Amino acid sequence: MLLASVKRLRSMGIIGMNQRNFGLVSRYNPRHLYPLVDDKLKTKHLAQQAGITVPQLLGTLHYQHDVKQLKDILSAYQQFVIKPVKGSGGKGILVITEQDHNLYYKPSGDAVKLSHIERHVSNILSGLYSLGGKPDSVMIESLIQIDPAFSDYSYEGIPDLRVIVLRGYPIMAMLRLATHASDGRANLHQGAVGVGIDIGTGEALHAVQHGNPVYFHPDTRKSFSNLTVPHWDKLLKLAAACYEMTDLGYLGVDIVLDRDQGPMIIELNARPGLSIQVANFAGLAPRVALVEALDHVDPNPRSRVEFSQKNFAALRNLIRPRRRTMKSTIAMAFN
Repeated sequence: MLLASVKRLRSMGIIGMNQRNFGLVSRYNPRHLYPLVDDKLKTKHLAQQAGITVPQLLGTLHYQHDVKQLKDILSAYQQFVIKPVKGSGGKGILVITEQDHNLYYKPSGDAVKLSHIERHVSNILSGLYSLGGKPDSVMIESLIQIDPAFSDYSYEGIPDLRVIVLRGYPIMAMLRLATHASDGRANLHQGAVGVGIDIGTGEALHAVQHGNPVYFHPDTRKSFSNLTVPHWDKLLKLAAACYEMTDLGYLGVDIVLDRDQGPMIIELNARPGLSIQVANFAGLAPRVALVEALDHVDPNPRSRVEFSQKNFAALRNLIRPRRRTMKSTIAMAFN
């Protein structure tokens, strides 16, 4: 039974953790470049230097005694997002959508006091959410305004797009949709929905929540069958350009669509996870092999995107039912 499952996974081109770590991360990402993407402040500055739009930085805090400055910093803004600079997986992110009469309101409508936010910031500074548990810094950013195209596809949060980029070529994409279960966060491990997106067109291919196929958003009941990501070509070019920006050959590029400013880079990841294969119901291996077979990397991001859209376009563009037994075999690759 196990051998049959392994055979099936290989036939689908599924990449496992060992293959990712040694065949992609170690091979294409020099360790000395990790700080460029593990530190979100450095990433933001890099993107700005490259002319890439990012959310506005409203303030930073670096030491515990800086916490007393928080009230003054926040007083100028009705909406904001507090993040650990070296966090991962959406942990430690606090979103405030309104403040009124000394109360701060989360997307769920729950109100918290300033003391709650100060305690949260203190926890970030102490390293509660940072990679390796080391002392961290806090960044406060402007709140992204959801693009109307996604208003029925997300609940209490902003969707984000993860694009896997190999040697500058976008090879697979997934839209992550916030849900009530994920507490408004676009994090699959916390219950967000992952939607596989066709590299060729930006259309939805397949969707999962907690590893199970879903065909509509669990909270809004909106079907995914007509979901198409707007500004698709521009999104892919942004993702492809991150190769020159970082010199990292294997990247996860996270992008959001702002109602007023369009696509923005919010985060880069040098060790992107593999659940994108589950969302797409397809493996990365054939696409990796095609890019690795190229004699050279085209220096033009636009040309690389055209290559990807030509070679990695899906043969179908509608979500279709999946056999539950198939889901379980794919999930084995990530355990």
